[in-house]
Amino acid sequence: MSDHLADVQRWLPHRTPFLFVDRIEEATDERIVGYRLFTAEDFFFQGHFPGYPVVPGVILVETMAQVGGAGIKKLGKVKADGLFFLASVDKVKFRRQVRPGDEVRVVIQNLRVSNKMVKQSGQALVGEELAAEAEWLCLIG
Repeated sequence: MSDHLADVQRWLPHRTPFLFVDRIEEATDERIVGYRLFTAEDFFFQGHFPGYPVVPGVILVETMAQVGGAGIKKLGKVKADGLFFLASVDKVKFRRQVRPGDEVRVVIQNLRVSNKMVKQSGQALVGEELAAEAEWLCLIG
């Protein structure tokens, strides 16, 4: 069973236009799966790029980190009022463009979780095609 936007907004402080998680489908100690449908109305498409809109790579990384954070909060692994702050991003690779109308499935692996930090890796997929992958470390404040 998926958790939808109202649930996601309980777990994350982000709001439109900077909330990039529509729903969380799975959250376990090992793995988190969430989704984001990018639409032509997303604010960044106006300038990235006129006539050929593409989701910026940094937005895909942010999407993965937000899915990871929402899943960790859903699991109750950190304090409810804890905020995640990206401390490092590594091994980032972009494999496929993401365009308006693409739904991205984000699959996260929890590498290390404590009450002060979270290290995760993730993949952003469109259908079965890998669009982006990365590892990151968030500090919890």
